[in-house]
Amino acid sequence: MFLSQSGTVLQVTCDLPAYQEMTVLIAGDKAKAIAYPELTGPVRSGDGVWLNTTAVTLNLGTGGYHFVHGIVGREGRKVPLQGHIMKLRYTPWQLPVRTAEEEGSPDRERIEKFTSLAGTPVIVGTLHSMIVPAVLAFHASHPGQRVTYIMTDGAALPLSFSNLVRQLKDQGLIGRTITIGHAFGGDLETVNVYSALVAAKTVAAADLIMITMGPGIVGTGTKYGFSGIEQAYILEAVEKLGGYPIAIPRISFADPRPRHFGLSHHSRTILGELTYATAYLGLPSWDDEREQVLHRQFKESGSNRHHLYRVEIPAVEELMITHHLPVTTMGRSFQEDPAFFETAAAAGVLAAVYARKEENTLTTWPGSD
Repeated sequence: MFLSQSGTVLQVTCDLPAYQEMTVLIAGDKAKAIAYPELTGPVRSGDGVWLNTTAVTLNLGTGGYHFVHGIVGREGRKVPLQGHIMKLRYTPWQLPVRTAEEEGSPDRERIEKFTSLAGTPVIVGTLHSMIVPAVLAFHASHPGQRVTYIMTDGAALPLSFSNLVRQLKDQGLIGRTITIGHAFGGDLETVNVYSALVAAKTVAAADLIMITMGPGIVGTGTKYGFSGIEQAYILEAVEKLGGYPIAIPRISFADPRPRHFGLSHHSRTILGELTYATAYLGLPSWDDEREQVLHRQFKESGSNRHHLYRVEIPAVEELMITHHLPVTTMGRSFQEDPAFFETAAAAGVLAAVYARKEENTLTTWPGSD
């Protein structure tokens, strides 16, 4: 059961076609809220709204935002019927979209002619914050290429919730976006990760495909109970369709939780136990005690069975500053957790090597089996 409260919109502070931020008054107190016009219709100053306040009440990671789920006096409205595939199926907010692969789609013919990813590099991450360092490092290593981003439904479902993707698109660092499953709002909609990969290759003509969930990974602290576990079968999908499955391992030496220190238990479980794919991993040239910790963790978890390469990464923090993308992960900046961002950047460098077909230049990481 979710918590719902009524409020009044005092001011709309961000007004985009698919995303609105606002200040609302709830029981005499000001608060922040978000609305998705595709689901509720556009919100205006002075509107009475119904707000889902559950996440803020539970102190979850939404940035302190409530979510509008209805506008008083405008409960009835018409949604354009663009396709026959429903997102958020069998909920009050279900909405129809035209997926790239369905009958009547202008992209259907190209999708049906798909044969293979033909060696296209595909970076698969587990956290949304990995996108920026990976994409920036890829462009720094191999400029002028087309990057397509696929967002899964493992966390936030509306693509418009991601300021990072919006900024990357505005700067031309990401071209087309694709949302899969119950995620929605991409330039292309698809039913699952396989058809998303096909659309990225045939419709978007991607030189690099980047896949992560949206903001807000779900975790329980148990071995298998986290939404990032999707990385295991996404890597398999990439391999099955003929691409290079490049995994970003989750690495941190700043996370205070022992299960996430060094090579996170998420990555140890996915890479060492769950995925049948043989993935490609780029690791920075640290050449210090961090490598010793990782060498042991990769070996003990069985994750060293993958192709592990040492790569030289660009100045990640400088790239983020230059592009005005001050990304944080779990609230930590680059300076607080450089290993996390450098590892994601290493995946971008490795992808550039494969995009240029220069894999014969790679150096095996010392911890590789």
